[in-house]
This record gives sequence, C-alpha cells and structure tokens, in this order.
Amino acid sequence: MTTLTITDAKKNLGKWLSAAVKGEDIGILTGATVVALRPVEVEATDYAWREYGVTPAELDAFIKADNARIEKSRREGTFITLPDNLEEALEKIASLRRGRAKAASRPARRTVRKRR
Repeated sequence: MTTLTITDAKKNLGKWLSAAVKGEDIGILTGATVVALRPVEVEATDYAWREYGVTPAELDAFIKADNARIEKSRREGTFITLPDNLEEALEKIASLRRGRAKAASRPARRTVRKRR
C-alpha cells in the first residue's frame, strides 16, 4: 500500500485517485489512522424522493405516461431527434421554428343584446 500524508495527497490528488480507481492500494495518514482510497458504486435509488418527494409508484406512473406520450409523438411524426452536436441541434430547432406558421388570431367576440 502506498501511504501518503494529507499534504502529499493534496499535491497530486488526481494522480492518487486515478491510481485507486485502477486498483492500487492508496492510503492517507490522518493522525495514527490510515484511510484507504477505494472506488465505490453509488446508486441513487431514492433521488426522485429526496429531491422532489415523488414515490416509486408515482415515478413508475410518470415513466409509463411519458413513454406513451413519446410513442404517440413518434406515430404522429412529431417526435424530433436532435444530433449530439450542440450547434447542429440548435440549427435544427431554429429551422423547425421558422417553418411553423403563426397561429391565426381569433376574432373578437361580439356581445349580442336581446330585445325585450
């Protein structure tokens, strides 16, 4: 195990983190204790609940409804796939906006008075 002081670890932290990710044993001394650097897998299964208060059932219902909406858009031909390149994506969006016709304005409603 490579053991470092906190100061040495801070100087080349990126190097030591990369080494730990590759499987090397790296330890940092803090007082009389050695703290090991090791990669861990993190799965945020409760993110929707923590951030938005959404229950798993509500999230499943949303995903199902959203997938149905996407499928409907695909069938109708209104689903748009954008390229990975940001500039190309913005150009595609701008060209779609230019191609849209403006909505016709509604005529004002006239009030008809009844005769008595």
